[in-house]
Amino acid sequence: MRSAVEGLIWELRDIGLPISVSEHIDALRVLCHIELENRTAVKFSLASVLVKNNAHESAFSTVFDIYFGMRSVVPTDESATRSRPLEDVDEAELRQLLLGALEEAGQPSLLLRLIAAEMIGRHAGIQPGRAVAGTYYLFRTLRTVDPNRLLAELIARDSSSISDPLLNRLRRDKFQQRVTTFEQEIEAEIRRFLVADRGAEAIAETLRRPLPEDVEFLTASLKVIEELRPVITPMSRKLTDRLARHSHRNGALDIRRTVRRSMSVGGTPIEPVFRRPRLAKPELYVLADISGSVATFAAFALQLTYALRSEFSRVRSFVFMDGLDEVTSILAESDTIVGATQRINADGLGVWLNGHSDYGNALDTFWQRFGEQINSRSIVLILGDARTNYHATRAGIVGDIRRRAADVFWLNPESKTMWDTGDSIIGRYREHCSGVFECRNLKQLGAFVEQLA
Repeated sequence: MRSAVEGLIWELRDIGLPISVSEHIDALRVLCHIELENRTAVKFSLASVLVKNNAHESAFSTVFDIYFGMRSVVPTDESATRSRPLEDVDEAELRQLLLGALEEAGQPSLLLRLIAAEMIGRHAGIQPGRAVAGTYYLFRTLRTVDPNRLLAELIARDSSSISDPLLNRLRRDKFQQRVTTFEQEIEAEIRRFLVADRGAEAIAETLRRPLPEDVEFLTASLKVIEELRPVITPMSRKLTDRLARHSHRNGALDIRRTVRRSMSVGGTPIEPVFRRPRLAKPELYVLADISGSVATFAAFALQLTYALRSEFSRVRSFVFMDGLDEVTSILAESDTIVGATQRINADGLGVWLNGHSDYGNALDTFWQRFGEQINSRSIVLILGDARTNYHATRAGIVGDIRRRAADVFWLNPESKTMWDTGDSIIGRYREHCSGVFECRNLKQLGAFVEQLA
């Protein structure tokens, strides 16, 4: 047990979790007060000591399963000749057995685990000793399971007739969660097999992923960006508060307190005193580049915009490539950011001619159509890499916007070392902004929020 805890902590440190020496000692001590046979108690006890940020819970769970995983049901080379409990069940019957198990409960069960192991044994093509991370085995198994068809079959088997759209949506979400649970069970079972076959340390290295705050927006998959939503939402609230304070730096002059303070220096009002400002929510304008070169950053930008819309008095959202379109109503009417993104893509929004980035035309369109609506309570947030494909920059428009607005901030997903190289002209825009910030991951977004204090 001690060696497993040591391995767990070293791996968590390798991926970036801040674990001190005292917390290392506490993790060993806490195990003295629980039943070590109770895997759930061990997991939550260690998590209470080692995890200080809820965004790190997923990373902890993955590493914990590697070092404290249950024994795999999938046979290894030493037990390949042993029969599997569901080996004699044909494919159609196994499918029906799976549907029945998912109808009963959405939580992992021994039956679901056995079905997952059987499907892996039949379709993954596992080769003991092969140096793979398991993604290939997962792909081959899920190709047969076909989660989308599985969800449709579950909904079709539900005989209840519901006319209420909300209840229908809740029913679909319930079945979707159960299908996702089964997918996770397949992934966990493959991981257990790999650990049994090659050892925890080797598998931990192949499955190593960055923490949510370290995920690079430009290189992450869209699925990973979607997984960041629970982290982005609370950060948007903090950003709202900081922007509100930043746009109301001083209240009205408090003459009475100023005169009173000046008495210590002979009545000369050297240091004026201001009333505490009323922090009314500012108006936010978000302009997000959704061109192909920053596709995953665009997904993050839309996630952030979606989260911010309920925090400001008014949020107006715009997407652009070589043209610019407002998407405020689409975000307001969509239940999820996925649905909003699908509508934006289907309608071809942000495109003027060919969809290649043209910041100059996009900014000019924004200024001509919406510039007069910007006022001293407006904050403009531009999200993009400022790569213009050598089109006209029209940087002066950013200056025009800045003179009308309270602030103009620019978040750039590229490393500063790449700024003003090639067709990047961020330097031309920078001189007209309140601030330009490198924003390659959530950690840097957090740093931007802190600088607004």
